Amino acid sequence: MLGPFRRPMITEHQYKRLMNEFQKCGVVDHAAMKAGMHRETATRYLAAHAGPEASKRPHTWRTRSDPLAAIWPETERWLDESPEVEAKALFEHLLATHPGKADGRALRTFQRRVADWLRRHGPPKEVYFPQVHEPGECIQTDWTNANELKVTINGEPFDHLLCQSVLPFCNWEWAIPCLSESGLSLRRGLQDALGELGGVPRFSQTDQSSTATHQLKRGESRRVFNDDYVALLDHLKMKPRTIAVACPNQNGDVEAFQGVLKRRLKNQLILRRSRDFASIAAYAAFVATVCRGVNALRGPKLAEERALLRPLPHARYPDTDEATVRVSSYSTARVRGCAYSVPARLIGARIQAHLSEDTVRFAYLGEEVAVCPRSRSQTPCIDYRHIIASLVRKPGAFAHYIYREELFPRPVFRQAYDRLKAVEERKANERYLRLLQLAAEFGEDRVADGLGAVLRQGELPLADVIEVGLRDPAPLQPQSIEPFIPDLSSYDALISEVAV
Repeated sequence: MLGPFRRPMITEHQYKRLMNEFQKCGVVDHAAMKAGMHRETATRYLAAHAGPEASKRPHTWRTRSDPLAAIWPETERWLDESPEVEAKALFEHLLATHPGKADGRALRTFQRRVADWLRRHGPPKEVYFPQVHEPGECIQTDWTNANELKVTINGEPFDHLLCQSVLPFCNWEWAIPCLSESGLSLRRGLQDALGELGGVPRFSQTDQSSTATHQLKRGESRRVFNDDYVALLDHLKMKPRTIAVACPNQNGDVEAFQGVLKRRLKNQLILRRSRDFASIAAYAAFVATVCRGVNALRGPKLAEERALLRPLPHARYPDTDEATVRVSSYSTARVRGCAYSVPARLIGARIQAHLSEDTVRFAYLGEEVAVCPRSRSQTPCIDYRHIIASLVRKPGAFAHYIYREELFPRPVFRQAYDRLKAVEERKANERYLRLLQLAAEFGEDRVADGLGAVLRQGELPLADVIEVGLRDPAPLQPQSIEPFIPDLSSYDALISEVAV
């Protein structure tokens, strides 16, 4: 309750109403009544020509003792010497070195006072200069690690990046999942983005930190574009543009949109109720759907930008690297320092290798002859189907074969080999190679199922035993089902009960 000598403060809205009404009629009583205040109050505000906010005195006096008085001189010495130190870290240090001189609950007060001191006495902060973006001028591209999304492919964790492209003028964006920050992922990511966009800007803008776009040489500050990137942009009829070294803010649009995209994908994964996908292609389609949903909100500015884009080239630049390699007498071809097996009939031939991010495809005279998953750690990729015929004829070669470990396609095959070796080591290699031959002939899944069944029964996994089940599977016996004959008397009893 207000005391007898205190008058309620009027609001800023009342003051504006008072001034408007007084200007209309020039009568204080009428203006005060319209503004809902006493005549004397109205007279005072009219004479002062200042509203309640302007009439307030700044609150400069203390209402309680200063909780930081004992440590503030030391704080100022630290801020003079090291203004970049964080307020919280400095406060914790002062509490530890000056025990009992400050209340630990005064952290927020300390942070506000440090911020005020820095605004009055601290060094100038970095200034960011907003840029004018012209429609159709450039597209920015960058990579971001997306493992935080915890996506799985068929239950297996999928370690990947997102190659993202953004138009700075209208904020249109596109992204694809990829395995590395490479020239191959850039070719696919940039061309997919331009294909979805339906046109080509004048510039492709990237940073200078990636070998996908630049030649990085130790000790050289000047970085030039690599030949592959220049060839890609020549095909697209675009010009390369880069930012200064260690200045990611110059690529600010795509840098800012990386976090936004991952938050959006997280939300959509939650709504999807599953982070698992049947294939990388299915996950890529999911990312594309999310991007299309966002781009639908940018219609007007996107239409303005699309009108200024140049047409796409008639053909797509190759998404793969190509190399010609010779097949060795080991029935392998070495690509980028890694051995891949191919059919033995190609020994001595020169074949073409087409490398994408995740596969290596081999072709002979234009016909595809083998497809292998691309090795990321120089681990040999050997398919037993390519060499099993020769190994069966030369079983002694298996014991010291340099790629022997690659000939256990599943754990159950290794278990079968260990069981054979434990029973009769002298014949283990020959018997195991017969199992691999059955897998090449009848299918790896069927042989693996047969091996699992035999091992669970404690029997020796011999090829003859497995082959019997493969060639003469036990016929399914139809089950005899007794015909159902309803008891009609039960219906009569039901009807009689209802009638009662």
